[in-house]
Amino acid sequence: MECTVKWVDGMTFLAETGTGHVLAMDGAPEAGGRNLAPRPMELLLAGAGGCTAFDIVLILKRGRQDVRDCQVRLSAERAAADPKVFTRIAFTYTVKGKGLKPDAVERAIHLSAEKYCSASIMLGKTAEITHEWEIVEVE
Repeated sequence: MECTVKWVDGMTFLAETGTGHVLAMDGAPEAGGRNLAPRPMELLLAGAGGCTAFDIVLILKRGRQDVRDCQVRLSAERAAADPKVFTRIAFTYTVKGKGLKPDAVERAIHLSAEKYCSASIMLGKTAEITHEWEIVEVE
């Protein structure tokens, strides 16, 4: 896996991933940024959310569950002093579907948290991570 990050100006940077996708990052105005894009740590948190949501949907689909939507809300706290690593991250899942089995959803979340989601497992080395979930039945 590769990524190239290029300074644009001020505190704005463009990252080009090894798969050819480009994304912007920017700093807060008090740090010289213009607030034009997410902060790097926000992207790290978003990456963990995307990683686990991907796992959940894939595991449920492979288990023949009729999953229609998956949303994960992440709420994080960071250390007060440098390095300001994440110290706590709460993952709250809302999984929508028809006739979803609660044990299947719980199993998918557990497998993501313990085995498959490299991003959240890595963040768990510095942060206390919690998981909550709810199922919403759809027609």
